[in-house]
Amino acid sequence: MARRRRREEEHENHERWLVSYADFITLLFAFFVVMYAISSVNEGKYKVLSDSLVNAFKNTTGASGGQPMAVIQGAPILPPKPITKPDRAAESVKQDIARVAQREKMRDVAGEIMQALQPLVAQGKVRLLETSRGVTIEINDSILFSLGQARLQTASISALQAVATVLADSDFPITIEGHTDNVPIATAQFPSNWELSAMRATTVLRLFNDTGVGAERLTAIGYGDTRPVETNTTVEGRARNRRVSILIDSARPEEPTELTSQALQSVR
Repeated sequence: MARRRRREEEHENHERWLVSYADFITLLFAFFVVMYAISSVNEGKYKVLSDSLVNAFKNTTGASGGQPMAVIQGAPILPPKPITKPDRAAESVKQDIARVAQREKMRDVAGEIMQALQPLVAQGKVRLLETSRGVTIEINDSILFSLGQARLQTASISALQAVATVLADSDFPITIEGHTDNVPIATAQFPSNWELSAMRATTVLRLFNDTGVGAERLTAIGYGDTRPVETNTTVEGRARNRRVSILIDSARPEEPTELTSQALQSVR
């Protein structure tokens, strides 16, 4: 019985090789199909590749119509010129550096003015303010003009001349602003606070110009009582609002651009 079982098991093992053989034939068939597909070459592409290789080894380049173009031996191959684009980051950094340098220069000017007006600064009659536009020297009008007048008092002329001497050595644009309180004025010379504030600013402008500050850098504006810094309901507040402000402007005037009708229509 044991021998008979052994023979049956051996007979079954001999039949299993057919499965492996069938798998092998299938893989072999797939291999030949792939090889056949790879061996199918496009004749047109093969010819283009062949011509390119031949021309490369002959130091010639193919041209239209099959005419060869000679390549000069030893001629330097010029690299393509890079397209230069404006470096906005670099320009921004340069502008920031220039702005900081200008601000430092302006602070130096402000420091010299503060030294020249130190007694008035200590009395609270003069204040120096720094804004985004620049440095403003705010002078109370009680040390400059008599009430309702636009003629400089003798004691204030030397102080303003000291300021003008410092500003004459700089190149910043200067705007002189006249301000009043809201108490109305109606005289033959000044029908309203507008005229009074404008005349006071112009008086300071003339003194600056006579002391050496270029007229092209000077501007005078009269604001009247439209820009108070304190309330006008108290004596102290009105006294504070009567002032002359000298703005040392850090901004350079830009070149104007003319607006045409065509440009305006394109914006729409």
